[in-house]
Amino acid sequence: MSAHPHSRYRVPGRPLNLTDRFLLENLRAGRGGKVALIVDHPERGVAHYTYQEVAELAAQYGHELRARGLGLEDRVFIVLEDGVEWVAAFFGAMQIGCTVMFLNPKVSAEELAFYMDDSRCRGVVTTREVTAQLPLHRPHLRTVLAVDDEAAQAALSARPTVLDVAHTLEEDFAIWLYSSGSTGAPKAAVHRSYDFVYNTERYAQHVLQMTETDVTVSVPKLFFGYATGSNLLFPFFFGGTAVLFPDRPTPGRMYELVERHRATILVNVPTLIAQMAERWEGSDRRPDIESLRLLTSAGEALPEELYNRWMAGPGVEILDGIGSAEMFHVFISGTLGQVRPGSLGTLVDGYEVRIADGDGNEVPEGEVGTLWVGGGSAAAFYWNRHEKSRDTLRGRWVVTSDLFRRDADGYYWYQGRSDDVLKVAGRWVTPNEIEACLCQHPAVAEAGAAAYVDAGLTKPMAFVILRGDAEPSEALAKELSTHVADTLAPYKAPRFVEFVDTLPRGDRDKLDRKSLAARAKDAASQRGVKE
Repeated sequence: MSAHPHSRYRVPGRPLNLTDRFLLENLRAGRGGKVALIVDHPERGVAHYTYQEVAELAAQYGHELRARGLGLEDRVFIVLEDGVEWVAAFFGAMQIGCTVMFLNPKVSAEELAFYMDDSRCRGVVTTREVTAQLPLHRPHLRTVLAVDDEAAQAALSARPTVLDVAHTLEEDFAIWLYSSGSTGAPKAAVHRSYDFVYNTERYAQHVLQMTETDVTVSVPKLFFGYATGSNLLFPFFFGGTAVLFPDRPTPGRMYELVERHRATILVNVPTLIAQMAERWEGSDRRPDIESLRLLTSAGEALPEELYNRWMAGPGVEILDGIGSAEMFHVFISGTLGQVRPGSLGTLVDGYEVRIADGDGNEVPEGEVGTLWVGGGSAAAFYWNRHEKSRDTLRGRWVVTSDLFRRDADGYYWYQGRSDDVLKVAGRWVTPNEIEACLCQHPAVAEAGAAAYVDAGLTKPMAFVILRGDAEPSEALAKELSTHVADTLAPYKAPRFVEFVDTLPRGDRDKLDRKSLAARAKDAASQRGVKE
């Protein structure tokens, strides 16, 4: 590609359109009649879509968005429940060269206003319910396509089922991944097209060893980049099958989906792994999950005790890993046959890591430091966050807030986040280590730790969800505190233990530490503690 046939100046970047590579390549490979997508709806039943059918639907969405004035580099938000409409809108928008972003469909009106203003998006594909919550002042927005509107459905159905692919490049910005906003306002990591191919070829191919025989199903929904990759892009890249469902992921529902659709990979998170393990332990009729060859886990580090619990029950290998919006997907992961419980595994091929001190110098092996990561899927920058981009995206490195240590065998061990660390009795404590220790106790299903202030001094508090028949009591609270003191150190033991039914979590199922800290402050106040 060049500015002129005889010009010595050439536009950098090779041609790449993600719809072409992840969807239409399957048609060229002769997989047009193969089932690409299974949508399991609790009310409408199960629907199967072949690669040919998904491609035709994507073309219709692309035609409709183009007719509404959208095209190359226009930003489009998808705000839908998981289903064929999500997938068709995603591929249809990218087929005409749009940049795609996605949101949890349970987003609030206040959040919608922020995202519309921050992104300056030109289009939204959503439902009538969400449309009613869009802000009245939206100067950048050209069109809203409500997929459940009868007129919109008729327009889509009338569109051609064949569509040319926009001539986009590897260097074009194809997808923005918004952070969860757990430490401030959400920010968009701006990604090139090639970032998604890069990670797929390294993580999905070499670590997950995916092929066209794989059937994936995911606890996280498609608006979460972890699932966008694991339960859509990855299976489509290899010609496999993705299972989608719009309802809430519960332990029983996940077992049902695996059994019904013979899933081979279950994309999971620690919270649901714990709940699924407990259901297995208390069930008379064990579900048939023989089709599963592995689970993935991300979002939070998987405690060693939970891994051992799962392996003693269902027994399907779990590959824990860490990824981020900045890197698109997982860059450190467990590998089949080489899992070390409690560790996040080893470096995915194609990525590099430094564990550094506050001055950016590498720390000695075994010591704790901040994780720096580099690789070909790193975001270019944060949209409209110049200073944050300079602080976090430093040349070829992404400087995270995650604390790690690396052992002599190259395994990485998560130690919490630098912005979550507590200073107790003049020494640093990570909530993560308190939580992991509590989960080793046979009465504990899940745990969260936060700090409260007592007469100017920071002290740890724990919130605990109990297993099965365990009953909350002062005696058990004391026992749990003693367990942490004996296992770790007395100063790390929670001074108070609160028994709860749930822990606050964000829409990506990560523990919401801001909410937990507020809960700890309230609980301390109710106990008469004076700051």
